[in-house]
Amino acid sequence: MKILLTIDDSKFSQAAVRMLVEQNNPRKTAVRVLHVVEPLEAPYYPELSTPYPTNLNEINKGRMKAGRDLVEGVLKKLRAAGFKAESTVRSGHVRTVAVDVAKKWPADLIVVGSHGRQGLKRILLGSVSDHIARHAHCSVEIVRAKR
Repeated sequence: MKILLTIDDSKFSQAAVRMLVEQNNPRKTAVRVLHVVEPLEAPYYPELSTPYPTNLNEINKGRMKAGRDLVEGVLKKLRAAGFKAESTVRSGHVRTVAVDVAKKWPADLIVVGSHGRQGLKRILLGSVSDHIARHAHCSVEIVRAKR
């Protein structure tokens, strides 16, 4: 079985990692750990002078490095549990990148943690797990962490 584990730096992703380790047979499972960095973008306002943020590329590079460090930590846990694991860090929007990576790999299952947003936060921020579940070509397991 090929599992795409989509993570961020949250307790919800930690719960997804724990569930994956506890419920899957490492000898029969290959895991790809995916972290997506949503790039920071600033609108251009020529009338603004410094300290207008001109170093967004440097900030985004730092966020990519932090993402690689995050997936390395998860890879160590998975490999210690006996899983064949590899990682991917991409830039883009989590919703679409996760679906695309799962299809191209191709994954049998996507595991994603849910932040459990409700009400206005869900409307404004959206639900990544909901989008992935609706658009993925394969099964999706949404893991909820205890609050």
